[in-house]
Amino acid sequence: MMFDFDTVIDRRHTFSLKYDFNESRGYPPDALPFWIADMDFRTAPCVTDALARAVSHGIFGYADMDDSYFEAVRRWFRQNFRWDVKREWLVKTAGIVPALNAAVRAYTKPDDAVMIQPPVYQSFAAAIENNGRRIVKSPLIRRGQKYSMNDLEDIERRIVLNNVKLTFLCSPQNPTGRVWTREELAQYSAICRRHHVRIVVDEIHCDFTYPGYTHTAFGTLGEEDTRNAVICTAPTKTFNISGLQDANIWIPDPAMRAAFQKELLASGTLHPNLMGLIAGRAAYTSGKPWLDALKAYLLRNLNYVRSFLSANLPCIKLIEPEGTYLLWLDFRYYGLTDAALEMKLRNDARLRVNMGNVFGSEGSGYIRLNIACPRATLEEGMNRLYEAFKSQKPSATPYFL
Repeated sequence: MMFDFDTVIDRRHTFSLKYDFNESRGYPPDALPFWIADMDFRTAPCVTDALARAVSHGIFGYADMDDSYFEAVRRWFRQNFRWDVKREWLVKTAGIVPALNAAVRAYTKPDDAVMIQPPVYQSFAAAIENNGRRIVKSPLIRRGQKYSMNDLEDIERRIVLNNVKLTFLCSPQNPTGRVWTREELAQYSAICRRHHVRIVVDEIHCDFTYPGYTHTAFGTLGEEDTRNAVICTAPTKTFNISGLQDANIWIPDPAMRAAFQKELLASGTLHPNLMGLIAGRAAYTSGKPWLDALKAYLLRNLNYVRSFLSANLPCIKLIEPEGTYLLWLDFRYYGLTDAALEMKLRNDARLRVNMGNVFGSEGSGYIRLNIACPRATLEEGMNRLYEAFKSQKPSATPYFL
């Protein structure tokens, strides 16, 4: 089956956060957006067909998950990740970000310490700070063109020193694109279990890995690991349906699940989104051929960016991604401050990207670039980047050295 990822679709005037608010956020009106993590592709036809049938029905009342939804999700994780999930583990939320916030409130008290591994998805820090908890950092370590977790001894030392109660783990990692190995996950989990630290695992990018890399579902590590975890998954990134707000949160331990559900109840979160359920079920039932074609297209986009930068802008270093459709690019050889780099990208290149320091001070000098777009859009973005930086000389003493 053939799928069209090349057609450029006009997303303006569709309430699109990605496209419709450039000027109100201080960007040129024609700035190309490569920032927020949604895709510029129509979702799988099986999803649009299911939604069309729901629209034609014409009634949009309260909804809840049924057996058909769960069975679709169960088959997906069994077939793609060899993970056998159970229905009683599943808690529906309107997204992973609400789940992060609920977990902070459920498993910690005000001023308790929660650990993150920056540079990392910015909603981790926001969920901790907005709920009155303390952030403890165990920064990732860059070795060459690859990131790793901090030394295990250092992670354990920080947990003990700060009396950490909860940790957020991003797997696959956003923004660096690392796909953690089973050994890395197991070692990290063992440290947390040893010190009674619960783990919230964000696996929203689990369906995106590049050839040679395999996502290890945290739930396959072992019963003790799984019972100490809240495992956050969703079809939304995979099938570009984030606006439909459908997430699947797996909590095997009954006491942890009850505490989490209590926080959802306190926030008034009672019913899942009807269209999200319909779209998620269709995607997990029939969307695999579309996803396979999408991943092949994303790989070609990645190869194009790699070649373009190597040939035209060698001072911009690509951190080789193992997963996700988000690229982590190192601009530090130019010696620009974050403010100067952002202004140059915004005004000279007319590009809207995520600045690296959004993901923590450890991301200073980097940007995150979304390549889930038609090739023509990506080529225009790369050409704009080239025009803005072709005369920019590398610093004799890059500020990071």
